[in-house]
Amino acid sequence: MNQTPKRYTITAALPYANGPVHLGHLAGVYIPADIYTRYLRLQGRDVVFICGSDEHGVPITIKAKKEGVSPQTVVDRYHEIIKKSFSDFGISFDNYSRTSASIHHETAANFFKDLYDKGQFVEETTEQLFDAEAQQFLADRFVMGTCPKCGNTESYGDQCEQCGTSHNATDLINPKSTLSGSTPVRKQTKHWFLPLDQHQDWLKQWIIDDHKSDWKPNVYGQCKSWIDDGLRPRAVTRDLDWGIPVPVDNAQGKVLYVWFDAPIGYISATKEWAQKTGANWAPYWQDKDTKLVHFIGKDNIVFHCIIFPSMLKAHGDYILPDNVPANEFLNLEGDKISTSRNWAVWLHEYLLDFPEQQDVLRYALTANAPETKDNDFTWADFQARNNNELVAIFGNFINRVSVLTHKYYNGEVPEPKAFLEEDELVLNELKAYPRVISDSIERYRFREAQSELINVARAGNKYLADAEPWKLIKTDPERTATVMYVALQIAGALAVLSEPFLPFTSAKLKESLGLNSLDKSLNWERIATADDYIAPGHIIAQSPLLFRKIEDEEIELQRNKLAQTKIDNQPMEEAHTPQKDLINFDDFTKMDLRVGTILSAEKMPKANKLLVLKVDVGIDQRTIVSGIAEHFTPEEIIGKQVCVLLNLAPRAIRGTESQGMILMAEDADGTLRFVAPQQKIMSGASIR
Repeated sequence: MNQTPKRYTITAALPYANGPVHLGHLAGVYIPADIYTRYLRLQGRDVVFICGSDEHGVPITIKAKKEGVSPQTVVDRYHEIIKKSFSDFGISFDNYSRTSASIHHETAANFFKDLYDKGQFVEETTEQLFDAEAQQFLADRFVMGTCPKCGNTESYGDQCEQCGTSHNATDLINPKSTLSGSTPVRKQTKHWFLPLDQHQDWLKQWIIDDHKSDWKPNVYGQCKSWIDDGLRPRAVTRDLDWGIPVPVDNAQGKVLYVWFDAPIGYISATKEWAQKTGANWAPYWQDKDTKLVHFIGKDNIVFHCIIFPSMLKAHGDYILPDNVPANEFLNLEGDKISTSRNWAVWLHEYLLDFPEQQDVLRYALTANAPETKDNDFTWADFQARNNNELVAIFGNFINRVSVLTHKYYNGEVPEPKAFLEEDELVLNELKAYPRVISDSIERYRFREAQSELINVARAGNKYLADAEPWKLIKTDPERTATVMYVALQIAGALAVLSEPFLPFTSAKLKESLGLNSLDKSLNWERIATADDYIAPGHIIAQSPLLFRKIEDEEIELQRNKLAQTKIDNQPMEEAHTPQKDLINFDDFTKMDLRVGTILSAEKMPKANKLLVLKVDVGIDQRTIVSGIAEHFTPEEIIGKQVCVLLNLAPRAIRGTESQGMILMAEDADGTLRFVAPQQKIMSGASIR
């Protein structure tokens, strides 16, 4: 779609209502979608932003069985948690719906019936895995076994999470029922299939030929791989008692497969929005001048780029997605996020631990967004992004401008005098930023776009630092007025340009600058074209503290939570290293263990894990190479007393002779701690 569309339909992947939202969901789907939507609204575009809870499917029933409650109880609980978390975090959906809603059941059933009546399905009786003990067919996640491709012994019935291969449950080697633990048998059952092989030709044209240049490489590559491998019919029904009943005769005990049902949720949620607002839903899904964009994670690419488009094409009344900017995965502190292991940072818990700090998390996750590869979230990076960028750059600039404007002019925007070359340069650069940021957003490069936003604040700080109005006011008041006028224009631009990325900050800044009361609306276009944004004589309020410093203690608390999670996940028998082989007393007496004091420490060049220590062991000073650099900085261990094994044979490590070994203890989470005397003791004291 080359020309500017009349309207936009933006969808974000429906989260499963069997658990809360975590940081991986936010970074992969919801923050990018919200940035894009807020940006479009600032352009005055006609946009509807749609999402909702995915409340059908096997994961819901598994959760319900484990808890001994009904599936409806599970989805009701998590739907409310998810919906409130999104709202509190500022994800600006026009409608957040749910697939258990009656409007969705009706829409999905009618969609299936339309395709059924048009002969778009293939009806087949096939052998499926059946749990004789539970008297139930085993759909997808009710069966586990060995992946036929990579040998992973814990592959699900529909997909192996280790190698990413999709398959059928009947392909598994040594399958086991997750309901009873028994070995399932094969039993015949009838289902309806969407014959993707019949859609292969047009999909090849549409994806491989038409979207090679504008879809992200990871999306295009995965789709091409599927098409090159040859598409096969995909079942759209399941033998379950939870879901939308198949709306045809002789389909008792069968429901719509969740991956047929769920994407139709975008359509039903749009219908629900239209009912609430009095709008017409149809153009947002059926007008060729509408741009449809799906924001998803990489595990949903095939469903949104091949299966759902095939459903829409088969129906015949719907537009196809213009783009599906799927992100990769976000890891947490070097480990894959796992809801089953509770290895995650949950959004609702973050909002409790960091109240009114929504934008800090948005900023940190966008700065490290997994747009082209899997990335890693760490609490250290979160703290650094806040303290070194939001506080020290963005917040510092706004605070300076606000304080100086009130100190010199009682909050009134001063009248500028003659502009110097440096003033003109800054103002012209400011006009260019909306286009630069727009170009990045339009190409779904949100990390790049946010980086340009912070460059605006950097430019403001540099401008003030170079001009030094706090000194200039004493010698040249007229020049000072011009400098402060220019600085206030930068502040006004930041208030507008930050809205897609930092909506809470933008709102505070607009309020303090009094932008909401201006006769001329200060919007994205005016930043790019106007000569002034905030006119002389306009009164601004004292700016609130936009960002606060995040202390080490707060970060340590979050790290401790994760450390406890690792301990909780570790089986008792694996919590400690097994006892080594027995030794006799003579072996023990051969070890010369003494107290040492670390005199100096430095990092070994080109070795991330090694520190070179100089240790006073009483009888002499030893050079000891220790692999503790990832746990301690050189500065923090100087002067510490440690236990040293003295008579260990010297060993050359990267060209440095190590003359002993420091004794360390390792926690269950891998944290190293010194084994040291509780009270200071003479270096060289023997340990017995």
